[in-house]
Amino acid sequence: MEFLPPAIFVGDSPGLDFLNSIATPVDTPIEWISDGEAYLNWLEQAGLAPCGVLQDMRGRALPGELDKIADQARHLREWFREFVRKYKGHPLPPTALNELKPLNSLLERDEFFRRITPSSSEQNPFTLQPVRIWRTPDALLLPVGEALARLLCTEDFTQVKACEGPACTLLFADHTKGHGRRWCSMAICGNRAKQAAHRQRLKARRR
Repeated sequence: MEFLPPAIFVGDSPGLDFLNSIATPVDTPIEWISDGEAYLNWLEQAGLAPCGVLQDMRGRALPGELDKIADQARHLREWFREFVRKYKGHPLPPTALNELKPLNSLLERDEFFRRITPSSSEQNPFTLQPVRIWRTPDALLLPVGEALARLLCTEDFTQVKACEGPACTLLFADHTKGHGRRWCSMAICGNRAKQAAHRQRLKARRR
């Protein structure tokens, strides 16, 4: 696995951050889930799977198995990207459910339960903790599927936007008060836009 810079998390939604796991922050596209090890690293950075689970999967996966999971993750990402591009900026229609069968099929594979565990609250000594059973490397797709499902069910799709940077592919949920967010981040495309506008003003003055 080649050295990669830290993954980009500007989507304000884990589901959109997953779509942003391939991006062009400067000039060259970066693929953060190019193989199995890269996918595990991305899941760890995203906080979507416990470090102990990821380490366990590294130890018991068959040769090439994690690379196959990463390939499935990339296909899931690109399929869902097309869905988001189709509906972003508009309310999700009920008929869109017909297009989500692949995601529902993934969610149906989840093994999930809740258990009572100690709580840090002074008012109640117990809390109800969700627990996922990670039986096989295939389960590494489940937290991503859940993140995409939460995006669909909790976000206002009228505020799901693409960065206005000319070469930028990043997506985000606009949670700003006036819903005026235009850039993936000011540190990336926002500054580029400011610099470009500044150069244009200088040219106009010289003329």
